Amino acid sequence: MTLAALTGQLLAFIARLITGAQGHWKGCPPMAEQRIYIANHQSHFDLVLIWAAFPHELRAQTRAIAARDYWTKSAFRRWLTTSVFNAIYVSRTRSNPDEDPLEPLVEALGRGDSLVIFPEGTRSNKGHPMPFKSGIFHLAEQFPEVPLIPTWIDNVQRVMPKGEVVPVPILCTVTFGEPLRLREGESKADFLCRAREAVMEQRPHPEAAPPRTEGD
Repeated sequence: MTLAALTGQLLAFIARLITGAQGHWKGCPPMAEQRIYIANHQSHFDLVLIWAAFPHELRAQTRAIAARDYWTKSAFRRWLTTSVFNAIYVSRTRSNPDEDPLEPLVEALGRGDSLVIFPEGTRSNKGHPMPFKSGIFHLAEQFPEVPLIPTWIDNVQRVMPKGEVVPVPILCTVTFGEPLRLREGESKADFLCRAREAVMEQRPHPEAAPPRTEGD
């Protein structure tokens, strides 16, 4: 067994030990088919928690999206994301106007990989996801045959709050909902709102949804 594979198993074990890392497949079975998992984003621990909640066969073909500016700051972070999680780096800001941040995602989907995407683009600790960015809409347009799985990661912000590096033992769950696809003629704004609501519907204890605001 390689060091990367061993590290992956160790991280999954630690995540389960600290959080329970329970995966609830409420709207779909854990099948090793090509999918795009769209999840809320509250902590850098999100990636590890989803990894631990996946069965082994899903980990082998599913790649997470990692922010280049954060995950390449050190050699260890680069090794962890590339060798262990087989992540895809994306830039949160464009270095030039012609750069297409979706290009590496399109290439991965074209090869048959599954993806884990955090459509908010950055972490939020407000309970409700921030409005989704348009990238997920363009991927749904280009790959209409790939189902999008709304995913809710619960309690992880309490395990590793922003700015902390030592996780706190807290029971966490990852709930996977019913697949959704872009509807014929559906506008970008309507799709992004519907996808965000589908993610929020997977909360174990749903709260009242916030009022819809302009730009949602």
